[in-house]
Amino acid sequence: MKFSYVMLPDYPITDSIESIKLADELGFYAAYAADETWHKDLWLLFAAAADKTTNIRFGPNLSPICLREPTLICQAVATLDELTGGRAECVISSGNFGLLAQYGIDWARTRPLSRVKEAHQVMRTFLDDGAITFEGEFYKYSGLFTFARPVQDRLPLKLGAMRGPKSFQAAGEFSDGVHHALSYTREAYDYLVENVKLGAERAGRDWRSLDIAAWVVFATGEDGEAAKQAARAMVGLYASAMPEEQLRRNGVEPESLAEIVAAVGAGDLKRAYELTPPELAEKLSIAGTPEECAEKIRREIAPTGVNHMVLAITDSALVKAFSGMELPGVAHTNEQLRMVHDTVMPALDTPDVGVAEPAKA
Repeated sequence: MKFSYVMLPDYPITDSIESIKLADELGFYAAYAADETWHKDLWLLFAAAADKTTNIRFGPNLSPICLREPTLICQAVATLDELTGGRAECVISSGNFGLLAQYGIDWARTRPLSRVKEAHQVMRTFLDDGAITFEGEFYKYSGLFTFARPVQDRLPLKLGAMRGPKSFQAAGEFSDGVHHALSYTREAYDYLVENVKLGAERAGRDWRSLDIAAWVVFATGEDGEAAKQAARAMVGLYASAMPEEQLRRNGVEPESLAEIVAAVGAGDLKRAYELTPPELAEKLSIAGTPEECAEKIRREIAPTGVNHMVLAITDSALVKAFSGMELPGVAHTNEQLRMVHDTVMPALDTPDVGVAEPAKA
């Protein structure tokens, strides 16, 4: 099981770089960040961190092809790959539906999966060949070329997906993996992996060779209750983006979130926190002491075939930035990175935690 750190790049830049350096020293696989207008620019942040790290990989945990032209994403990630000596990768999707709405884009009219599949084809060609002539439904190029070339022979290009099943199958069929955000149950991850496997087998590929990642809201600390309160403060924000089918696979009825989603939509995250019962926060996060967090991953995620944990670490500074609330007793991001290294990682590196055949859907 690989472990990565995904940040919302909203901290002071120097603080973010220190956290990335620490994650590198502790052996985290990658540092990811959200490629969204709401946050600081991840490409500049990771470029600044590149020569201060040795092994950790970098990239967007998703870059939105409805807002960023795919060949321009290739230009950025190839440049980052050169800066890091071959440590860049990229996850793409149509984008955050809430952000698209703020741009006046109705995601349902974009034909998101068809667009993402074509964007992946374009990007794979442009990354591998440095040039493209293409006549597609969404993208057209005539002799386009670039001098921004990856150092890696094959820069990993993956899909971000939440609803499924077609997006999960597409990831198995032609991408280098899938990052699935905001699920926390065995049922949800069995569903993910079974569909990734279906797509991979259809294309004659080994599903176990793919990066199958669980992107989760995460908070840990010696004060487990404080960590759970930190996660609770962010659950409403993230749950508002979850499709109904995914909510049900996580044991949550969509109707129960109506008031919370309305508060998030109004920008009142403090009210969303007040409306989020602790039981709901428990369902839609991994939070508590390091031992509690490790146990939930061992029970709900590790047996399914997921091979990569992507931890959206939540601390008091992030909660305050989003909601203005002060939550005492919550461990700083760097403390949490150390606890993951010292306790959570070893708990998942035991003989009885391995890759299983996915359950049949």
